[in-house]
Amino acid sequence: MAVQQSGHCLMTDRPGYFLLLFPISSVFWWFFEYLNRFVQNWDYIGPEFSSQEYFWFATLPFSTVLPAVLSTRQWLFSTRWIRQRCSDYVFFTLPRPRLIAAGILGISTVGLGGIGVWPNYLFALLWVSPLLIIICLQVLMGEPTIIDPMAAGDWRLAFSSVLAALICGGFWEMWNYYSLAKWEYSIPFVHRFEIFEMPALGYAGYLPFGLECTVVGEMLDRIWQRQTID
Repeated sequence: MAVQQSGHCLMTDRPGYFLLLFPISSVFWWFFEYLNRFVQNWDYIGPEFSSQEYFWFATLPFSTVLPAVLSTRQWLFSTRWIRQRCSDYVFFTLPRPRLIAAGILGISTVGLGGIGVWPNYLFALLWVSPLLIIICLQVLMGEPTIIDPMAAGDWRLAFSSVLAALICGGFWEMWNYYSLAKWEYSIPFVHRFEIFEMPALGYAGYLPFGLECTVVGEMLDRIWQRQTID
């Protein structure tokens, strides 16, 4: 669809970068699997595997997360609706951004550590805190962030990232529903009105996750470009 819409897609425009997304994606999602060990919001059922089999069978689908979300984001970014509605949206300024970033960094770090102590109350920070920590570190190091274009009124990247994660998440949940090996959810306070296996309010987790995918993709992109230039 991206090729039909704009004549471009990651696979054909930047094959080296696109291929690099697969191993990075595996590490990226294993990080969330690690955090889930504390909150136990989802669990896998189905055939029994050894530890080695589980690792490889899980790593393969994990490797598709970033390529899927970032490719979908690229397609959405080129759509007329996103261009017209989100390129001149809400402007804002942040006074003392470094001070704010330092404060949010501290709170997010403590909150992320707290999910192991109060998992039933802080489970949402599994998705929010990593995003805030990365952005705050970027601000403190003087690097560009996903917030910069938003402050200037350009919300195309943010909206396309969020929608891309929701679209991919919808397909993942649909495919999971009838799978032999699958995941099931147990989310405190909001576990009702399931759409496939996911509670309806649980889909809100895809919103910060889409931004996280873009932030990681942008970081990798800058590293890739530096290595290519050198």
